[in-house]
Amino acid sequence: MRATSPVIVGRDEEIGLLSSALDAVQRRSGRALFLLGEAGIGKSRLVGECAYRAYGLGMPVLRGRATSTGLVVPFRPLAEALASRFRAAGTPTDPELAPYHPALARLVPEWRRAGSPGYPETVVELAEALLRLLSVLGREAGCAILLEDLHDCDTETVAVVEYVIDNLADLPILFLGTLRPEPGAALDLVRSAERRHVATVRELGPLRDEQVRALTGACLEAGPQEIPEAVHRRLAERAAGNPYLLEVLLADLLDTGRLRRTDGAWEAVEQPGGSIPSDIVRSWARRLERLDEPVRDLLLASATLGSQFSVTVLQTVTGFEDRALFTHLRSAVEAGVIAPDGAAPDRYTFRHSLTAEALISSLVPAERASLARRAAAAIEHSGEPLDEDGRQLVASLRLAAGDRAGAARQFAEAGRRMLASGAHGSAVVLLERAHPLAAEADRAAVAESLAVARAEGGDLDGALELADALPPVPARSEAAARRGQFHIDLAWAAVMAERTAEAALQVEAARMLLGPTPPPGRRAALVVVDGYLALLPGSPGLPGNGRPHRDPVETERAVQKAAETAEAEGLPVVACQAWQLLALLRREEGFDAADAALERMLSISAEHALPVWRVEALVRLGANAFMRTGDASRLLSARAAATDLGALLLTRTVDGLLAMNAVLCARWEEAQEIIDRSAEASARVGDLSAHRYLLLAGATMAAHRGRRRDMDRALAAFRRAGGEQSLLVPLRSGLCRAFGALLEEDRERAAAGLDEALAWESDHPSYYYLSGRYGLRPLLRVLAGQADRTELEEARTAPGGCLAWNRQFLDLADAVLLGRKGDPAGAARLMASFAQRSAPFPVAHHLGLRLVADAAREDGWGEPVAWLRTAEEFFYGAGVQPVSAACRAALRQAGASVGQHRGGWDRIPSPLRTSGVTPREYEVFVLLPERPGNQQIARRLSISPRTVEKHMASLLNKTGRADRAALCEFAAECAAEPA
Repeated sequence: MRATSPVIVGRDEEIGLLSSALDAVQRRSGRALFLLGEAGIGKSRLVGECAYRAYGLGMPVLRGRATSTGLVVPFRPLAEALASRFRAAGTPTDPELAPYHPALARLVPEWRRAGSPGYPETVVELAEALLRLLSVLGREAGCAILLEDLHDCDTETVAVVEYVIDNLADLPILFLGTLRPEPGAALDLVRSAERRHVATVRELGPLRDEQVRALTGACLEAGPQEIPEAVHRRLAERAAGNPYLLEVLLADLLDTGRLRRTDGAWEAVEQPGGSIPSDIVRSWARRLERLDEPVRDLLLASATLGSQFSVTVLQTVTGFEDRALFTHLRSAVEAGVIAPDGAAPDRYTFRHSLTAEALISSLVPAERASLARRAAAAIEHSGEPLDEDGRQLVASLRLAAGDRAGAARQFAEAGRRMLASGAHGSAVVLLERAHPLAAEADRAAVAESLAVARAEGGDLDGALELADALPPVPARSEAAARRGQFHIDLAWAAVMAERTAEAALQVEAARMLLGPTPPPGRRAALVVVDGYLALLPGSPGLPGNGRPHRDPVETERAVQKAAETAEAEGLPVVACQAWQLLALLRREEGFDAADAALERMLSISAEHALPVWRVEALVRLGANAFMRTGDASRLLSARAAATDLGALLLTRTVDGLLAMNAVLCARWEEAQEIIDRSAEASARVGDLSAHRYLLLAGATMAAHRGRRRDMDRALAAFRRAGGEQSLLVPLRSGLCRAFGALLEEDRERAAAGLDEALAWESDHPSYYYLSGRYGLRPLLRVLAGQADRTELEEARTAPGGCLAWNRQFLDLADAVLLGRKGDPAGAARLMASFAQRSAPFPVAHHLGLRLVADAAREDGWGEPVAWLRTAEEFFYGAGVQPVSAACRAALRQAGASVGQHRGGWDRIPSPLRTSGVTPREYEVFVLLPERPGNQQIARRLSISPRTVEKHMASLLNKTGRADRAALCEFAAECAAEPA
């Protein structure tokens, strides 16, 4: 007989907390809650209550549970949660989710594409995709995702949960998780979330005495006062306030007839004493005795497999035919011991995890070991191949049977398969289980696999610590070859983490083990890793680092041979790595050579079905095309391919390049839309490379619009993101700051920024050719009389000199030199070429006209007056007052008439306009946040200091500010307000 309460007793505060969270989610204020407590304390009942209330509010509810079988199944609770929703409601069809289908395909089978090799998404990519999905599901009424038994879940799920709760504050999402207070990654996450105030944690304690009485009454459909006192004392002592144990013990009293209803009242037939089961184990032992023997045997076999079990595996272990198997399963369900698992038709689950534990504990140790040994042997000899789950189950059974070495072999193999699939966290868990169990002969190989799993999962320090503890191996042996490959794998992980010193040590260790003539495939892999290492800041092969400088030609030749060897040896990934490195190295020879290497990489990746490497090749080809022509069409195609694959990190990389392209082409709204869409998302997923580039694109946009304060704010964010230690430093100095200084008419500061970029590039390998070294800097030096044709030709013939952005400035510099030599026709031809090349870049085009106009007027060539008028009109319309004013001043010096702009009132904020501030006064006003002196303002606006003084006096009078400092502060406040 079952004894289950129809109501929740003693959890009013927790139910109030859940109700409040659901209300907040309806207001688009996300909430994360964790319920913490021992098994049977009532966590699942509260989850059920939350689901019931959410359904009542019209919220989509997604409910999943971690497996308590001990198997490591990446993302199982999440897959079950999504299936619980989509099984009934169907998968959402919102177009905005389309880019996230590939990343979510691991959780949603309907979004898997037939014949597609798939993309091994990172945890952060999948977490971001899940967050977007939940946001869409909750758009109308909010949504609730409920995950139970997180103490049993895999590390990948824990990482996704952490990401979700860290980022749901402004989203219509309720996250509710339950777990036991057991040490592990889930409990660490909960404590951390509580400290960071991103989640509310409620620890469920035992029921108080009066609550125990109330729960008993609810189970018996009687008033608390009707419960016999002896029964109440018995339940209170034995259950210790645990609702589940109370219900089990009460059911035992009812089943044995010790508690029964007589004449409308409940009575205890005998006083509880020694004949009553002393604990939950004996309670379940008595219930087993009352079942038929085949049902009892089936339940014991099931409990051996865990609290959740597959019917197929159970049949393999028991040998029951279908009819007998399902008859016995039905009997066990009717007895209230097990129930069908709603998440999978082939699985059953015990009503509570304690049930399986209690059944197993009812056996003597030798009987438990024998049962586990027979079950393991039956599964291993079934003739069916073992997948990762099967190997873990066999390993657990072997361990229960006392076969530690056999368990270690199965755990290790399952871990290696997890590693190959990209589930690094789960691989670490399984390999850590295998390591202390392994036989002495197997332990080093397990440790190597564990170290690689840790390294690829981001724990390079832990990997290196394991590597240092490995025992030595005989030189030139099979073990030495395996160990050499192990060090190559660690070196690659260190290179990807930009840990130069550690990468160099691993490369050296691999060389020592593999000897002077390693196998061709391993030699190729070693050469490729060593080649990437040479490009890192602080590399032993760079000048000033204490070792001989590596000859780039020699490096390129070695990598070329490695690429060919990798192809011949059937190592397509190593071949793609090599061709990608060659594409970078060959930029020094020209972009045609670089593109040829990328095309080979594209061909190999397509031939061997390597989707990630294919998209990598497309992205780099698109980036080269954009740099060469200014055309972003190939980049857009690459982005579409990355999106189609679900490669969200690559998509962010392309977004950075597209944003910078939009900036250079003065498509401000497009650039801002890309930055807004991707900058925060890239930071959220920890993609610092893309995040820095997007921040730099934002700073460059502000610089190219003449908005210095906005540029400084964006560069401050760039600096906080580690931009000053990245390879983007020359772009920051040249493309951003130096260009911005020219829009402030400060050529001295612009030249200093360009020199700074050149100095950095002289000390570091750099393949960002838009810093000014090959375009803007030679032009300024020619205008200042500091460079001749030799220097100009050196820039023009360099790889960077062929890029569209740089070529426009080189054409201008060449025109100036020809004009000086008295060749106006030649200069005119180059100005025509400049007009064509600079057409995609409006700001650069008009700045170029302003820069060369003075030289053209002095040397008597070209149409300087027309150029100045064109530039003045453009920059006046763009609100770049220093350049506009400088053009007007230059026109006056040329003796040309200068028309006054009678407009410009629309750019003045309403409060200032109503105070009578004029457009000329406003030009001075917008410069005041930087607190310049009158001389600086005069130079930037090309007016006299006396005129500045008059405008300042008028501004003080019209704004009512007491002094210059107060006026500057007011100007800063106005600049900070949104336009």
